[in-house]
Amino acid sequence: MKITNVSYERLDLKLSSPYTIAYETIDSTVNFILKIETDSALVGYGCAAPDKLVTGEHPAEVESALKDIIIPHLKGKDPFTYARVLMEIKAALPKKSASLAMVDMALHDLISKKADVPLYRFLGGYRLSIPTSITIGILPLEETLKQARDFVDQGFTILKIKGGHNLAEDIEKMTLLHEKFPEVTFRFDGNQGYSVVDSVAFVKATSQIGIEIFEQPTKQEKEERLGEVIDQIDIPLMADESLKTLTDVFRLAQNERVDMVNIKLMKVGGIFEGTRINSVAKSANIETMVGCNDECALGISAGLHFALSRPNINYADLDGHLEVMKDPFKDLFKLEKGILYPSDAPGLGKINF
Repeated sequence: MKITNVSYERLDLKLSSPYTIAYETIDSTVNFILKIETDSALVGYGCAAPDKLVTGEHPAEVESALKDIIIPHLKGKDPFTYARVLMEIKAALPKKSASLAMVDMALHDLISKKADVPLYRFLGGYRLSIPTSITIGILPLEETLKQARDFVDQGFTILKIKGGHNLAEDIEKMTLLHEKFPEVTFRFDGNQGYSVVDSVAFVKATSQIGIEIFEQPTKQEKEERLGEVIDQIDIPLMADESLKTLTDVFRLAQNERVDMVNIKLMKVGGIFEGTRINSVAKSANIETMVGCNDECALGISAGLHFALSRPNINYADLDGHLEVMKDPFKDLFKLEKGILYPSDAPGLGKINF
């Protein structure tokens, strides 16, 4: 099987509800869809959702990478040599992880289609479904409670709450959420908004809630602060922004700075690299969650298949598609009462694009 043609399309997607995190407010996202055609009837698709702070690239940089490097490099290649292809593209596009993830997804889509199995089965097929959290951004208290009620009524059992702007408000919000919805599992994402002192104070003040995951409360460039926090709290501490590469997970593990890591395919460069990072985490007894950016359902499908393929990936935060308006990808997976189920179609699912 050889690649005969490569093309792409840029999607400028509005979000139905803008949301705020500790360092910005987001109301839209740009996704790029890569299409790889072969000398067989098989076609592979990949998605890039660039974010300068997370993936190291603006949309214009992804478009340049597609035209100048990715498309010329892929033509004539055998998709089954994906390890070499990805290594060569990564060397040409250092620190451009969404571009690499897009290629990685399309190649994995192709080879699992050739094997005639869903991608999660090609990768290992450990589980058949996984519950996902759904995220509430930084909102006033009443709006937070209303949104939580809406999500609970839809069947979600895990809510991820964004904070980091105001310690007192975050504590009040989490306390009231727990009182209103005692049956819900809560995760809290500080998005780098806290100091070490604030992080410890938050955990102590919310100890009755049983928060499942405390995600990246301190600045990524001050990674040692995660180690200071973990020494003073008794709930799982997760790295997100501090984890982007294989070197990062090794360093975090070696210095015992976290209990968990959040692997986002866009952030780490795709499934191939995500698998390597996950193996290091497993060796250090660090638990793994698969997260996402603001991605259309194609990108979320890739994250889901990766999450289903490994025994130590017990957590998912794959809700980035839910606010995307005019998402062209439908029926790649099911979401029922907060649980994600893959399609039985080969690859990433049946794609009509």
